[in-house]
Amino acid sequence: MGRGDLTNAEWERLEPHLPASGRRGGRWNDHRKVIDGILFRVRTGIPWRDLPERFGRWKTVYERHRRWSADGTWDRILGAVQAETDFAGRIDWSMVSVDSTSCRAHQHAAGARKKKPRVPKKRTTPRNHRSDEGLGRSRGGLTCKIHLAGEGGCRPLAFLVTPGQWGDAPQMIQVLERIRVTRPEGGRPRTRPDHLGGDKAYSSRRNRRYLRRRQIKHTIPEPKDQRANRKRRGNKGGRPAGFNTKIYKRRNEVERTINRLKNSRAVATRYDKRAYVFHGTVTVAAVRLWLRR
Repeated sequence: MGRGDLTNAEWERLEPHLPASGRRGGRWNDHRKVIDGILFRVRTGIPWRDLPERFGRWKTVYERHRRWSADGTWDRILGAVQAETDFAGRIDWSMVSVDSTSCRAHQHAAGARKKKPRVPKKRTTPRNHRSDEGLGRSRGGLTCKIHLAGEGGCRPLAFLVTPGQWGDAPQMIQVLERIRVTRPEGGRPRTRPDHLGGDKAYSSRRNRRYLRRRQIKHTIPEPKDQRANRKRRGNKGGRPAGFNTKIYKRRNEVERTINRLKNSRAVATRYDKRAYVFHGTVTVAAVRLWLRR
């Protein structure tokens, strides 16, 4: 077992959620070796062609990652691992925080074909495909942004990939609606945290109205300009937003979650041309965090 490979304990948790192997032609043979190769590339950020020979043919490793990113296999694996962890009572729902992080896009991430990609052997568009490929231009060059919600144990519950110039507040609702942890014993999936935390970037009437409608308690500071505008309107401005300084200190948990995700070099710097492949890369890094004790 090499450095960064799956441990036996992690493989025992992951194996039941993988697609069935042993099909005609041996298409899914050696899941563990291929996944170790995917993890190696996500952790180091090297080109696929430079994968060590111990993982087999680089194209086999790349094609499986691309295929599982396109058909949603990585998303289903992440959901299954989260459900298993929640069933064991190891998800901290008491405080879920939202935040975003910018990822510098390498020059190799540019130049994707304008033609829509297709799921292999199917006439459907890959899940999480974006026509803009999640790339935006700024003074620093090509960037993309990961918006995520992290639980108290510093693990991502849901995330969204957008171009780098997109704001944080408009994406909060989309991120929260992606939280969906199923219950193995049956019943509705868990989609609502006990409390939500966010910085000033998420303060907006639309977001606060959404949280009140879903009965989600939240701690989001109110910027000075919004506070002044509310006071200027008098009684029509409404009541001031509640703010708990002690609870707000826990917002560092989502920042630590981002730091743990970006320990993977292929997440900190984007090398994938297609948005759905990069989404799969971030999902693989998230799965690894959930597998660790």
